[in-house]
Amino acid sequence: MKKIVYFHGFASSGASGTVALLRRELLADDVRVVAPDIPVDPAEALPMLKALVAKEAPDLVVGTSMGGAYAQQMRGVERICVNPSFDTSRLFHVLHVGKYKWLNERRDGSVEFHVYKETIEHFREMEAHQFDDIPEEDTLFCHGLFGDQDELTAGGREIFERHFPGMSRSFAGGHRLNAETVKSALLPLIRELLSL
Repeated sequence: MKKIVYFHGFASSGASGTVALLRRELLADDVRVVAPDIPVDPAEALPMLKALVAKEAPDLVVGTSMGGAYAQQMRGVERICVNPSFDTSRLFHVLHVGKYKWLNERRDGSVEFHVYKETIEHFREMEAHQFDDIPEEDTLFCHGLFGDQDELTAGGREIFERHFPGMSRSFAGGHRLNAETVKSALLPLIRELLSL
């Protein structure tokens, strides 16, 4: 059995529609999808995700949006970053001090969360170091998928290509994945990388 660890985007959860679709579509391929609920604060999230990946030893890590920025930092593991948000701290219409509602059900049953000034500062700190110490051989393990109509993270592909030259692909679609883009863009790359 092969294993994928999936990192969701901001305000989502491991119970997102993308996770459900990946599980359904990859069931016949005997692929298990592990999808944690990611803490809001990157000071908590990044160490947790690194520990999870070390424990699970997946064949592939897939991350979307904020999860794509986290996935990029999983050195030494094959990974796909879908519309990665490398500058979440600058997206003031997305990330600002206040109370938010989760977009999907969380395992702990919480329905809302808070972003504090310190949370945004932790995003800035993480973003300042997210491309540190990339071993040259690791540049071949990181794949980028970028929607040609991504309205949220414009410029992400150029940033990605500076660190992982030749490792990005585009797909027809926006920032958020839907069933069509999962099936037409993400699943074929997953199957290619897992040799399914």
